[in-house]
Amino acid sequence: MAKKQFKAESKRLLGLMINSIYTHKEIFLRELISNSSDAIDKLLYQSLTEGAGLDRSDFKITVSVDEKERKITVSDNGIGMTAEELENNLGVIARSGSLQFKEGMDKEKTESEDIDIIGQFGVGFYSAFMIAERVEVISRKYGSEEASVWESEGADGYTIKPCQRDGHGTDVILTVKPDSEGENYSEFLSQWRLKSLIKKYSDYIRYPIIMGEETVNSMVPIWQRGKGEASDEDCIKFYKEKFYDMNDPVRVIRVNAEGAVRYRALLFVPEKAPYNYYTRDYEAGLQLYASGVLIMDKCADLLPECFRFVKGVVDSPDLSLNISREMLQHDRQLKTIAGNLEKRIKSELKKLMTEDPEKYGKFYSSFGLQLKYGVLNGYGAKKELLQDLLVFYSSREQKPISLSDYVAAMPEGQKYIYYACGDSVARLDKLPQSEPVKEKGYAVLYLTDEVDEFVMNMLGSFEEKEFKSVKADDLGLDEDKDAEKRTEEIEKANEKLFEFVKETLGGAVAAVKLSRKLKSYPVCLGTQGEITLEMEKYFSSIPGSENKIKAERVLELNASHPVFEALVRAFAADREKAAKYARLLYFQALLYAGAEIPDPNEYAELISGLIV
Repeated sequence: MAKKQFKAESKRLLGLMINSIYTHKEIFLRELISNSSDAIDKLLYQSLTEGAGLDRSDFKITVSVDEKERKITVSDNGIGMTAEELENNLGVIARSGSLQFKEGMDKEKTESEDIDIIGQFGVGFYSAFMIAERVEVISRKYGSEEASVWESEGADGYTIKPCQRDGHGTDVILTVKPDSEGENYSEFLSQWRLKSLIKKYSDYIRYPIIMGEETVNSMVPIWQRGKGEASDEDCIKFYKEKFYDMNDPVRVIRVNAEGAVRYRALLFVPEKAPYNYYTRDYEAGLQLYASGVLIMDKCADLLPECFRFVKGVVDSPDLSLNISREMLQHDRQLKTIAGNLEKRIKSELKKLMTEDPEKYGKFYSSFGLQLKYGVLNGYGAKKELLQDLLVFYSSREQKPISLSDYVAAMPEGQKYIYYACGDSVARLDKLPQSEPVKEKGYAVLYLTDEVDEFVMNMLGSFEEKEFKSVKADDLGLDEDKDAEKRTEEIEKANEKLFEFVKETLGGAVAAVKLSRKLKSYPVCLGTQGEITLEMEKYFSSIPGSENKIKAERVLELNASHPVFEALVRAFAADREKAAKYARLLYFQALLYAGAEIPDPNEYAELISGLIV
């Protein structure tokens, strides 16, 4: 029989596909098995509409390998094809019998929830040529006595002729290419390798996939089972095995969505971050299936960056696939699923915070920083989504609390949400600037991550309450007007002292002034301008920054403290001693602020000198 030629455009597409479109040769088996599953689906659908009464349990897909002959065979007992259908479906690339069948089924609008067609394009079959030098397709249509074989060695063309086959269905026989430099095609002649590919890509095909006497696939994925069939304990076991985590997740999230887009999802919130989570090596994303066939191992588009820690699977029969089945079109359905999952994850995390604060604390210690970066990303695009999930240590409750809890506990008359930034709770608990706020009975949130102050600036307010740093000049505490007037008088009377202290410190501070906040502490270090000490620390920690961004430091003195009186006396009687006092007070302010002393030896010598 004369060899038939592929159409010119099909010939070019075949060459392109074999060499370029599929980046992983191993997916050929996934494509062939998916086609077999489609063929069985078609026959089951036909039996439902025509009343043939076929038994679902009789169907199967068989995979066999002959290492000596270098052959791989994928067989099914599905609907099969006539010679004309072989011509139409395999002779013209990108023409899909599955697609045509599905369109016809949709027009019928027949109730058949158990039947769905994976293939939407007709090119998956041709991935076989990535590993095969020759492909034979032996097929017999259901209800026919005749069988035909389609044979091809690639872009040169194909032949179709009559043959024999016992029973309906299709056999796809691949003659595997010989190994060549850089290409090990023989790996696909290993039984173990083929089984591993079936488990990886086709484990949830709904029909048994048989190798030898063994059923390789599990058929019904755990995410397709209800709570009565799969408990949370079963899901946790699945999570630990599939995602190689020794720890239980803190939350199991099940989704079964019907409507415009149908999909099921089984998601997990881990307790601990992987070792490489905050590095560029970490790959985020959910496993994406279409009708039980793995399409993408890590689909990052299904998760917002702020929830990149979530692991799990999504399975939908409604997603469109591109011609390689290795990438999804970024279409409306995918975006709809992603948007719904974002809302559901937020909801589940809020429930966890309320129902089990201890578990939420474990989660937050691992991923709280991720949520904070999420607030900052995109100029605050996700801040409304994430602000309810943030927790900070409260000076009053002596534990981490949410912003909602802080606002709910605010005394009458409190105008702001107060916070203090530093490197530890212990140090912030003794921060001099916090005293007037605490004296009012107001709680102070202790912010100990480098990004926290940026987060507060980005949020701006919460439930109509503005955030205010305890280091701000105006704390909004309705200060005593008489005390304010006395402070102004003392400041004016000591202008020359403040100039002397500033000159003594040699540019280390931008200004020296009296504090409106200090109570029991003699001194504190503030800033002027937009850059705070915490921001300076953050920018200096960035590689290559070379400490170019500096805060303008302000030394604030407590006029009611005995130390200030001693400084005033020394300035009047002994300028050398006054200079030592000035240096010592600056070093003390640095210590209170959690900043490094530039010269610890000088600090020690100053103390020793004043003692003797």
